[in-house]
Amino acid sequence: MAAFAMFLVFYVLTLIGNILIVITIIYDHHLHTPMYFFLSNLSCIDVCHPTVTVPKMLIDTWSEEKLISFDACVTQMFFLHLFACTEIFLLTVMAYDRYLAICQPLRYPALMNGRLCTILVAGAWVAGSIHGSIQATLTFRLPYCGPNQVDYFFCDIPAVLRLACADTTVNELVTFVDIGVVAASCFTLILLSYANIVHAILQIRTADGRRRAFSTCGSHLTVVTVYYVPCIFIYLRAGSKSPLDGAVAVFYTVVTPLLNPLIYTLRNQEVKSALKRIAAGRGPGSENK
Repeated sequence: MAAFAMFLVFYVLTLIGNILIVITIIYDHHLHTPMYFFLSNLSCIDVCHPTVTVPKMLIDTWSEEKLISFDACVTQMFFLHLFACTEIFLLTVMAYDRYLAICQPLRYPALMNGRLCTILVAGAWVAGSIHGSIQATLTFRLPYCGPNQVDYFFCDIPAVLRLACADTTVNELVTFVDIGVVAASCFTLILLSYANIVHAILQIRTADGRRRAFSTCGSHLTVVTVYYVPCIFIYLRAGSKSPLDGAVAVFYTVVTPLLNPLIYTLRNQEVKSALKRIAAGRGPGSENK
């Protein structure tokens, strides 16, 4: 009962927080910029990601027979990795957007135009789909023999590989290389972007200008940290049998999607102002009247 209540509260709050951000960005024309376009896509992912696993986890807390069909397990793993990988690429795109905005402010409107934003987001989704297909296909091509009981909260690579009746070394290597290379490459690009950003910010003469620039980037850096640490812990240790893996997986899929809207709402003055205008029932441009 306690687990059901905890999962339900986190899930409902996650849906409310992320959907509210999407609605706010759509409603308020002040937020019709590339940064908030990417943020709205991030919020969509944070709605979809826990929806892949949490409803089934809620059902399992009440059911004595915690069953999932083979096809459902395949589907769950595919979408789990689709959304996870898409978020990794999207966070990298958001770092690149901040780099252009701060390091190339005069050219930013021309460089980060609507067409490029659409291409970058579409590319992130396509890359996530390819990644999810590779992981699900390789994992479920292995032979499995009973009892096929996934000792985990959902169907994911580390737990499913432990049920295989064959050597999983190749799968673990592919998981390490695929997820490791993707995550490490994207993380390196993010660090390079922020190295240039910090250098550019330090050149700003006014303290208020530096504060505003750091504030804009602070939310994204916090989200990157919260997202990458559990990801690295789980997937770069695919052969691990530590009971701590399950707890980290729950944090990664249940808690992290809730933290993102909290981070962006509490640290972002523009989003907070837009939310206040919506709560007061004022139109997007009413403050200028």
